[in-house]
Amino acid sequence: MDSLGHGNHTAMTGFILLGLTNDPVLRIILFTIILCIYLVTICGNLSTIILIRISAQLHHPMYFFLSHLALADVGYSSSVTPNMLVNFLVETNTISYPGCAIQLGSAVFFGSTECILLAAMTYDRFTAICSPLLYSTKMSTRVCVQLLTVAYVGGFFDASSFTICFYFLLFCGPNQVNHFFCDFAPLVELSCSDISIPAVVTSFTAGSIIVVTAVVITVSYFYILITILKMHSTEGRHKAFSTCTSHLTAVTLFYGTITFIYVMPKSSYSSDQNKVVSVFYMVVIPMLNPLIYSLRNNEIKGALKRKLARKIFS
Repeated sequence: MDSLGHGNHTAMTGFILLGLTNDPVLRIILFTIILCIYLVTICGNLSTIILIRISAQLHHPMYFFLSHLALADVGYSSSVTPNMLVNFLVETNTISYPGCAIQLGSAVFFGSTECILLAAMTYDRFTAICSPLLYSTKMSTRVCVQLLTVAYVGGFFDASSFTICFYFLLFCGPNQVNHFFCDFAPLVELSCSDISIPAVVTSFTAGSIIVVTAVVITVSYFYILITILKMHSTEGRHKAFSTCTSHLTAVTLFYGTITFIYVMPKSSYSSDQNKVVSVFYMVVIPMLNPLIYSLRNNEIKGALKRKLARKIFS
């Protein structure tokens, strides 16, 4: 283990990421599967962003937030997947101390930003269904930009708290991180310093974002459900439900997995289960989101068909 002494501190110059498995055959299989997932993630989300940008009929608040959700998904997956793919191909996957901080910070930034964007999209659906006459006022361009600013600033502050707390940790023992990326929990387990303050700070910042956004989403959908049930028209109910199903699916998948990781007691699951769930919400869900929103959204499917028809017949 490489280390440098600085007074009473011992700073580690790098870490070894143990990854998902040591089985060479399973490594090749996982490499192929995750590479395919990553390529679909990049292509699907970039296509969503481009389609929303070039289609005038998609220039609405919901799709404005969806394009930034797609951007967050690209960043979220890219913060860990390339390094994970390298881990499958090399005997020992090392990451430098600054590289570990950057990976941790970027993963937290895009993950937190996604939480807030999902809440903003829920508020958009709440306004559209519960206050349709005031929708253009409540979801004006100014309001959308403000909500987007909150998402990115919130992500930045959460990432900053994790990164700063990481630099406050001292490492003077083993440098093997039992994960496929520099997650904060396994790094804390390696620390030989007092972890009480870093643990409380990161739990507070991450927990605040998760709880606040979860409350916004829950309350909004509660009122959406009441409003839909009060509708006399069956067609109106069906239309209102159809505008929410794709978003509700994405919310359920994302919050279901982060609840497993960050809310359930650590003693209730193993580190291997933690890794599997982390792969799902950091690698698989960013691939599923564009599929969920495009396959269940008639406006996106219509815009895509029109653009393809113009390309074919032009």
